[in-house]
Amino acid sequence: MPDIILIAHNIRSTHNVGSLFRTADGFGVSRIILSGYTPYPTIAADKRLPHIRDKLTRQIHKTALGAEQIVPFEYADFPPLSSLKKDGYRIVALEQADRSTSLASYSAPEKVALVIGEEVDGIAPDLLKQCDDIIEIPMVGKKESFNVSIATGIALYQLTI
Repeated sequence: MPDIILIAHNIRSTHNVGSLFRTADGFGVSRIILSGYTPYPTIAADKRLPHIRDKLTRQIHKTALGAEQIVPFEYADFPPLSSLKKDGYRIVALEQADRSTSLASYSAPEKVALVIGEEVDGIAPDLLKQCDDIIEIPMVGKKESFNVSIATGIALYQLTI
């Protein structure tokens, strides 16, 4: 099974973040990097106003159900992709794009940093350009995409089997 780091960039919903923690725990993700405006649970030396920090932590806990206390995580303004590449991680975006590969045909390398993006617009083009690979979940129905936490679960399942 590959070593997987999940990078959640610009996720708006605390409920999606909580779900990502539970899903990451279930699939053995080694850590989560929350970045951009993604809400995050309380961290050491947290600079947010206490009432905002506490409210976001409670909301994330509502769907994480304690997984936010189990799965190691960190917050960064922007994903540290270059340092992850130096550490041997292949940066893999989960996104619909011209150069994407079907998730089913993608062979996961030993070390994967899986990047997921905002709920409506996905991963910004400038961030997408920095990714080594782009994987996509083929859609059959009329909707163009899955919810970000659902899509992440599908991708993690495929990457870990």
